[in-house]
Amino acid sequence: MMNTSQTRPENVILPSSNMMYPFMTLDDNAEIVHSEMGKDGRVKVYIEKPDAKDGFHRATCYLPSYTWEDIFGFSDEEINRYKKVIESTAHLIMEFSQKGGFNNAANL
Repeated sequence: MMNTSQTRPENVILPSSNMMYPFMTLDDNAEIVHSEMGKDGRVKVYIEKPDAKDGFHRATCYLPSYTWEDIFGFSDEEINRYKKVIESTAHLIMEFSQKGGFNNAANL
């Protein structure tokens, strides 16, 4: 089980809003949400999956650098799968992060 915590550099500017937008629910019930794009161009992508024992497993990835941190409860295999999902959809996440999420970008 992968449990890592990296220290965020002091010069990182996080998105000004705490608003998170739903992006995708995977077949293993993992939910992927993302923030608005920060002034520095970064987007927080958060993955969370319910777990009967631990409550929730979680991981955070920052785009466009693909910096992963706060990984709790997920196996290496699960994280590798989520990395592939994020890498293959990052262009959409980056676009939606500038337009108020998928629903707003799609005018839903």
